[in-house]
Amino acid sequence: MIFRLLRFARPARGRLALAVLFGVLALGSGVGLMATSAWLISRAAQHPPVLMLMVAIVAVRAFGLGRGVFRYVERLVGHDATFRILADLRARVYERLERLAPAGLPSFRGGDLLNRLVADVDAVQDLFLRVLLPCTVAAVVGGASVGLAWLLLPSAGVVLLLALLLAGVVAPWLSGVVSRRAERRTTDLRGELTSHVVDTLQGAPELIAYGAAPEQLARAAQLDRDFTRATARSATTTGLGAAISALAGGLAVWGSLAVGVPAVRSGALDGVLLAVVVLLPLAAFEVVAGLPLAAQYLERVRRSAARIFAVLDRPSPVQEPDAPAPLPAAPYTLSVEDLRARWTPSAPYALDGVSLDLAPGRRCAIVGPSGSGKTTLTAVLLRFLEPAGGRTSLNGVDLRALSGDDVRRVVGLCAQDAHLFDSTIGENVRLARPSATDEEIRDALRRARLLDWVESLPDGLATRVGEHGAQVSGGQRQRIALARALLADFPILLLDEPAEHLDIATADELTADLLGATEGRTTLLVTHRLAGLDAVDEIIVLDEGRVADRGAHTDLVSRPGPYRALWQREQATAPAPQLA
Repeated sequence: MIFRLLRFARPARGRLALAVLFGVLALGSGVGLMATSAWLISRAAQHPPVLMLMVAIVAVRAFGLGRGVFRYVERLVGHDATFRILADLRARVYERLERLAPAGLPSFRGGDLLNRLVADVDAVQDLFLRVLLPCTVAAVVGGASVGLAWLLLPSAGVVLLLALLLAGVVAPWLSGVVSRRAERRTTDLRGELTSHVVDTLQGAPELIAYGAAPEQLARAAQLDRDFTRATARSATTTGLGAAISALAGGLAVWGSLAVGVPAVRSGALDGVLLAVVVLLPLAAFEVVAGLPLAAQYLERVRRSAARIFAVLDRPSPVQEPDAPAPLPAAPYTLSVEDLRARWTPSAPYALDGVSLDLAPGRRCAIVGPSGSGKTTLTAVLLRFLEPAGGRTSLNGVDLRALSGDDVRRVVGLCAQDAHLFDSTIGENVRLARPSATDEEIRDALRRARLLDWVESLPDGLATRVGEHGAQVSGGQRQRIALARALLADFPILLLDEPAEHLDIATADELTADLLGATEGRTTLLVTHRLAGLDAVDEIIVLDEGRVADRGAHTDLVSRPGPYRALWQREQATAPAPQLA
């Protein structure tokens, strides 16, 4: 996982190398400041001429200033490189989610996907800022510190080396071993808690209406307690690593003192340099102080990376061609021949042997009970789902030979659960064509039979619709979505259950308006309501993925069959007309 993440750092490797360089200079200045200061204090105690101390005085000033400047530049360059890497990684995850949706994401919850896109990607920054950079800098500066101590007194170099290995290798290893389970649990609980909170907020009205809110909140509280305990265990590991590092630093000072004093007595070490030998470990241990915490961050990054790559490695429900064929010229004819499709390789066929032709200007309706394969057909035509057999073509060109984006520039969708963003009516419609003028938006709303209502509002097009269109009715939400589809001006328009979740009267009125607004446009209407279908050219009845009947409305209701049965059932349940 870690090596795969490092591949994302290739474009920024120059900046990362520069950050390492300035990190080495910053910590090296700290070590130099401590060593030079120790020598200066010891030498000054002997009252030599001031000129003999000028080099050390200047060095102290240079190291003091350089430490802050180099640290600032190291942070600036390091964060710049890391944020570039994160931006690229987040873009790739988003692009992968776009390719997987909607057929490839059934096992992911919305809150968990959000957590992977935000929190898990953010956690990757720790790999560069808190693991790789500190470890590389520690290796260079720590090695230089050991070398300096060795030059002054070999035994002091050995003591410093052993202490640095204890604090920089053993302590991080122990922290990593102890924190591995805690970090895995923390990451999983963070994702679960995020998903639960998002579900609770989105379903708050239903939870309150059915009295299920206390149970849902109790579950959230339990997840929060579990997450807090897991975080506390992680903090305990952090404290353990810090304690070992501090102990090793103290042992290094005492060990240097233990070998330095006899060396001064024996004449093997100049007395002025004793302070350098003893105080050098204090500066050197600043280099390895954060390595136990780096081991914890490494475990956190590894777990987050696994969750990210679970998305990136998920097989695509649609295979894009390596060399897409050019999009054929208009006008467009969409043909389906003996189509078979299913959502997973082991699932039964949702479509089995379906054929239809959508010539320019032709309008067809797909009807049938729930689960008959109506929505599956739209998913295949939009290149959201790979067909398992048969052929779908645009002007004779197989859809599988075309880029999915090219197909969706010709074939557009107005779905049953069309999403409205928490913005204005105008901006929600303009989403289809950002360059559209207000007059073009009003024209689309007029064709969707919504302009009179919009203009009656105090803010008109600037009226906000709320999150998920909460401030408008279901029928108004569908008409806004239709206006968006009409503004996009797709040559072929798919209407997938546009009247779903609406009362019968509103559904029939909306269906009639949809058919009126799409007159003369190539249209495929997927619906469970039969009212108004006498306006389409052909009706195809699906049952368990197969074509059970097809023909014009008048023909289908005149002969026994599944369509007439559906029609009679609908007429029997239709509300009686209101008397004036």
